[in-house]
Amino acid sequence: MTRINTNVPAIIAMGRFRSNTNDLYVRLERLATGLRINRGKDDPAGLIASESLRKEIRGLSQAIKNSERAVNVISTAEGSLNEVSTLLLDLKALILGIANEGAISDEEVQANQLEIDSIISSIDRIANTTTFSGKKLLNGSLAYQASGLDTAALAHTSIYAARLPSNSAKQVLVAVQASAQTAQLVFNGATTSAVTIEISGRYGSDILAFQSGTTLADITVGINSLTDSIGVSAAWAGAQLTLNSTDFGSDAFVSVKTLSGNFIEAAYAAGTTVRDEGVDPEVLVNGERANTNGLRVDTRSEPLDARFYLTPAFAQALSQTTFDITGGGSLFQITPQINLQGQLNIGIESVSTANLGNTVVGFLSSLRSGGINEVARGNFTDAENILTEAIAQVASMRGRLGAVQKDKIETNINSQQIAFENVTASESAIRDADIATEVSALTRAQILIQATAMTLQISQQVPQTALSLLGA
Repeated sequence: MTRINTNVPAIIAMGRFRSNTNDLYVRLERLATGLRINRGKDDPAGLIASESLRKEIRGLSQAIKNSERAVNVISTAEGSLNEVSTLLLDLKALILGIANEGAISDEEVQANQLEIDSIISSIDRIANTTTFSGKKLLNGSLAYQASGLDTAALAHTSIYAARLPSNSAKQVLVAVQASAQTAQLVFNGATTSAVTIEISGRYGSDILAFQSGTTLADITVGINSLTDSIGVSAAWAGAQLTLNSTDFGSDAFVSVKTLSGNFIEAAYAAGTTVRDEGVDPEVLVNGERANTNGLRVDTRSEPLDARFYLTPAFAQALSQTTFDITGGGSLFQITPQINLQGQLNIGIESVSTANLGNTVVGFLSSLRSGGINEVARGNFTDAENILTEAIAQVASMRGRLGAVQKDKIETNINSQQIAFENVTASESAIRDADIATEVSALTRAQILIQATAMTLQISQQVPQTALSLLGA
C-alpha cells in the first residue's frame, strides 16, 4: 500500500490503542474500588438488581439493630422487675412475721410495719425511675389506654399486648356465652339430729358437731363462722339450707361428709359424702374463645393479649360489654417491612404499689401505715391476698417479657441475620470485582497496549516507503 494521504493501518492501530487504553482504565478502576459495577454503563441490568439488593441489605441491617435495641429495653425492664420481685418476697416474710402476733411484741410489730412502708416506697421508686434512653419503662407510660370500660361488667382489666390499626382505636367485645357458677349444695329440712360433719371448701376443711334439734339458723351461723378459713358460706330460707362456695369456677367446691348421725336429710347418714363443684364461664373475646378460671378471663392471641376480671353479676348473666383500646403500649419495628406483621406490640403496666393488686382484692399501697389494709392492724388475710396477686402480676410480667425476648425478638434476630448474610452474598456476587479476574484482565490490557503502541509506530513508517518510488 503506497497511499500517503490516508494511513489506514495507523487509523486501525489508533482505534485499537484507544480501546485497549479504555479497557486498562476499567481494570484499574475496578481494582482501585473493588467493585465490578461503578456506574450504570458497566452493567445496567446488574446495577438494577444490585440496588434492589442493597435496599434489602440496609433494611435487614436496621431491623437487626432495632431488635437488639428492643432486647436492651426489655432487659432493662426485666432487671428492675426482678428487684421488685425480691422486695415482694421480703414483704411476704414481714407479713408472716407480724401475723405471728402471739410471739412478738408491739415494738416488733411497729418495726416490721416501718420496714413494710420502706419496701413499698422502694417499689414506687423503682417504678418511677427505671428508664431507657430517657423513656420511663415501669411507671405506666408504656401501658395501653382504654376508654369505655364498664366497671359493672369488668372489675379489672390488664392489657399486655394489642395490635392497633394505624391511627385508630381497637374495639374489644367481651361476651359471656355460658354463666359462671359457684359450687352449691341444698339440704331440705327444718332441724337436724345429733350429727358431726366435715365441711370442706377451696381453702380448707373443718369439723362441726350439732346437737339434736339444732335449727337451720344456728347451723348457718356455725358454718358462716368458718367462711374465711374454708371458703364456704351458708344461707337458709324456711326449711332449706343452701351451702355455696365463696368463689366461682371449677376450682371452687363444697363438700359435706357426715361422720355420725344424719345431716338434715336421712339420705345423708354417717359415711356419706356429697360434693359439688363450680363452673367456669364460657367467654368470647372478639369472637375467640378465651381461657377462664372462675371470674378471671385470659385471651392470648396476636391481635390481643389481655386479662379481665369479671364482676359476679356480669359473669352470671348471658351478656356482653365493649370498650376501646385507644393507644399506648410500646411498638418495636423488628423486620425490614413496615407493616403489622413486622411490628411487635408490648404493654408494660405500672408496677407502682397503687397498681400492684387489683380492684377485687385491693392494692399493695393499702398495706402501708395508715392504709385500709395496714398489716400492723391485723389485716393479715387481706394483706396476704393482695401480696399473692402482686407477686403473680410481677412474675407474669417478667415471664411475658422473657417470652417476647426469647421466642420473638431473639429468633427474629437469628432469622434476619441469616437473610442479611445471604442477601449480602448475592449483592456481592453481582457488584463486587473478582480481583483474580481483574488482575488477569489488567495484564492482558497492558500487553495489548504495548503491542498496539508498537503497531502504531510501524504503521506510521509505512507511508515513508512511497518516498523510495520518488527516488528520494
